[in-house]
Amino acid sequence: MQDNQFEKIKNGQGFIAALDQSGGSTPKALANYGVLEDAYSNEDEMFDMVHEMRTRIITSPAFDSDYILGAILFEQTMDREIEGKYTADYLAEKKGIVPFLKVDKGLAEPTNGVQLMKPNPGLDELLKRANERHIFGTKMRSVIKEANPEGIKAVVDQQFEVAKQIIAAGLVPIIEPEVDINSSDKEKSEEILNGELLSHLNNLADTDNVMLKLSIPTVANTYQELIQHPRVVRVVALSGGYPRVEANKKLKENAGLIASFSRALSDDLNVKQTDQEFNAALKEAVESIYEASVKK
Repeated sequence: MQDNQFEKIKNGQGFIAALDQSGGSTPKALANYGVLEDAYSNEDEMFDMVHEMRTRIITSPAFDSDYILGAILFEQTMDREIEGKYTADYLAEKKGIVPFLKVDKGLAEPTNGVQLMKPNPGLDELLKRANERHIFGTKMRSVIKEANPEGIKAVVDQQFEVAKQIIAAGLVPIIEPEVDINSSDKEKSEEILNGELLSHLNNLADTDNVMLKLSIPTVANTYQELIQHPRVVRVVALSGGYPRVEANKKLKENAGLIASFSRALSDDLNVKQTDQEFNAALKEAVESIYEASVKK
């Protein structure tokens, strides 16, 4: 399975769905779906509702491996079941979609124009569980808000340090140093980030493989060297808050870059929709994101 999954992620036509909102962002994700905070009275009920939402997305006929290569899950989603199977097994066996897991514990306070990842002392245990649950790869997010070389270097250093721990566990890490789309010096941040990423990639062993998840660059094709780097399985783009139409338009300008959208994928979905309405809305989103990912 692992070899087939590697080949699908590296060379397949399609995109990666991000279904990994965690504790802090779950109320917002539910609110976008039409489930307001008065609909649940505690965290357990909240996570039950978000699992219902994700189950509805994943089991939809529109959530199809003809368009979707992989899906990024939140830890709780990994540990829950869909139709009697653990979520990753359902994705892989029923859908032919490669499962990933968000493994970071959120963002630290801003320093030097960036937000590093919080410490993650339980990562080895989580990676062990991820292997037991047949997860293929992981994702971890940092944020860059200013073109501060020291801050950006710290973000990339931390990402690769943790990536090596993930590689050692037999998983493929998605490194996500997101550049804030509202940053006043976004283009400069991307130049610095590109150099730092190339430097680290060039120092990886020939057996080490990573993926990159990056903001769609201000200057199209800024990341071509990263996309073509032999240690990079795939470079995917986050929507970063752009509406889907705008995110797709920007993505189309970048050869070899595919989507890994979250909000832009699920924005038009609502708990009150009939299954027919829900599936039609999801199908429209999936097909438009696929088209933006594979053209070029």
